[in-house]
Amino acid sequence: MASTVNVVRVLNISSRITRSFLSNHTRWCLMSSTATHKSENDATKTESVDTPQEKDSVVQERDKLTSQVQKLEEDLKESKDKYLRALAETENLRKRMIKQVDEAKIFGIQSFCKDLLDVSDILSTAINSVPKENLNNSNPHLVNLFQGLNMTDSQLVKVFNKHGLESISPTLGDKFDPNYHEALFQVPIQSEKTQVPDTVAIVQKIGYKLHSRTLRPALVGVFKAS
Repeated sequence: MASTVNVVRVLNISSRITRSFLSNHTRWCLMSSTATHKSENDATKTESVDTPQEKDSVVQERDKLTSQVQKLEEDLKESKDKYLRALAETENLRKRMIKQVDEAKIFGIQSFCKDLLDVSDILSTAINSVPKENLNNSNPHLVNLFQGLNMTDSQLVKVFNKHGLESISPTLGDKFDPNYHEALFQVPIQSEKTQVPDTVAIVQKIGYKLHSRTLRPALVGVFKAS
């Protein structure tokens, strides 16, 4: 019986000690949580409060960054403009080079053609100097020579045409064109019905052009108003 009473007493004492410990532990946790929360609030308040110096520093930093952004945008715009200009210049240069190459292919024989014009002139002079009345069976050698000259002249004209070399042969009454004609002298008008000022009156020498470029203008005389 005494042993049972002692056990009950021990249990009661243990229960009181446990309740006391739990109560103290709970109060300590609440106090600790409150202190931590207060500390965090104080820290937050401390962090959220900026001094005037800090505000000025933030404003200055913001203005500095804004200025840098504006400068970078201006530099980008300038670089883009330079790039577009360089691109346009490169394209123009490429087109000019292509044009020069094409012209070199077309007009590379210009000097050679000019030299051949003298040969053609001499050949034409030789053909025109043969008396037509002597071209008969009594002069077979002259006939053969004349035919050979004509064949040579015809072949030379074919070669000229093959390479884009064409003759400029104005006729009487054609409008004078300074791009293709060169006026050596003027001829007074004798008949206003058939003769018009600034038209071709006489052709002294035919001209030539290589494609669209005049190598030698036709040498002419033109009518002038009386």
